[in-house]
Amino acid sequence: MPAAWITAGASLLGGSMQADATQSAANTSAKAQLEAARIAAEAAKFRPVGVTTRYGTSNFQFDPSGYLTGAGYTVSPELKAYQDRLQALTGTALSDAELARTQYQPLQTGATGLFNLGQQYLQQSPEQVAQKYMQQQQDLLAPSRERQMAQLQNQLFQQGRGGLSVGATGARPSGAAGLGATTPEMEAYYNALAQQDLTLASQAQQAGQQNVAFGAGLFGTGADLMSQYQAGQIGALNPFTTYLGAGSSIEQLGQQPLEMGSALGGRAATAGGNVGQSLLQGGLGAAKAIQSGAGSGIGLGLMNLANSPEFGSGVSNALSGINFGFGSSPTGAAGYNIAPSAWENYYGAQPQSNMTQSPFGNRGGY
Repeated sequence: MPAAWITAGASLLGGSMQADATQSAANTSAKAQLEAARIAAEAAKFRPVGVTTRYGTSNFQFDPSGYLTGAGYTVSPELKAYQDRLQALTGTALSDAELARTQYQPLQTGATGLFNLGQQYLQQSPEQVAQKYMQQQQDLLAPSRERQMAQLQNQLFQQGRGGLSVGATGARPSGAAGLGATTPEMEAYYNALAQQDLTLASQAQQAGQQNVAFGAGLFGTGADLMSQYQAGQIGALNPFTTYLGAGSSIEQLGQQPLEMGSALGGRAATAGGNVGQSLLQGGLGAAKAIQSGAGSGIGLGLMNLANSPEFGSGVSNALSGINFGFGSSPTGAAGYNIAPSAWENYYGAQPQSNMTQSPFGNRGGY
């Protein structure tokens, strides 16, 4: 039984020492990982580079922790002077563009008038136009025709042939009335009128077609004027946009240092990130190595010793001569009865009268 206690105590003590060593190693590993992560984060920080060119200078602001808080650039004095001059031209060009609407207003008014006129022309069909044309032409010819008729009648009267009529015909096969009788002069006169009316009818048909085409042409001409009105306003903006674009180009030249510095900082951050990743992986590997090799050599030795059968056998043999049973000492106090051979092995020869006393003195206990 005492041998079991000794081996159990050795195992417990070794386990406690091993647990303490493992906890210490875990803390060391955690600190190593945090430090590796901190170094990696520091290496991967974005660090833009200040750049100065002919056209400007970049500038960056950082907080006390090293993080970027602001960025900007300053154009060169020469470019700044160009910008100021272009800005003045830009304002003037914009004022001119604002006046373009009033200046080109007559085109819009003319286009509106042509649209209205073309609509009036297209409201009449070609037949209506032809009929109107015939009426207008006959009204124009009526006075001359009346004078010619009067002259012809006076001539016939002077010749005494006013009542003479010849050339009448019967009914036509279709049932229509035939030609009436008249004098040759009168027949020639009316034939001329009929021929003239046929010519006017042909012209009237053409007039109807031309009327439609003319009305449509008015719409096209109005649309052209409207396009010129719009193009004029857009064209009036060209100087403004040109000056504004020139100013923007100058601004881009001034921005080049900022873009270059940011690009260099990005490359540095990428390279630093790769380095930081390597550091982090190395730190993690070291931390794992520390944690995997953690332990107490003495504690582990005690645990192995306690688990050794040879150790248990040796303890049992060493304690075989000791009687750990409780008895009574000559004084009546409880104590251990130790065999003389065991006492002599550990404490040397003692008087026989003291063999029953405790090696620690007569204390009434162990």
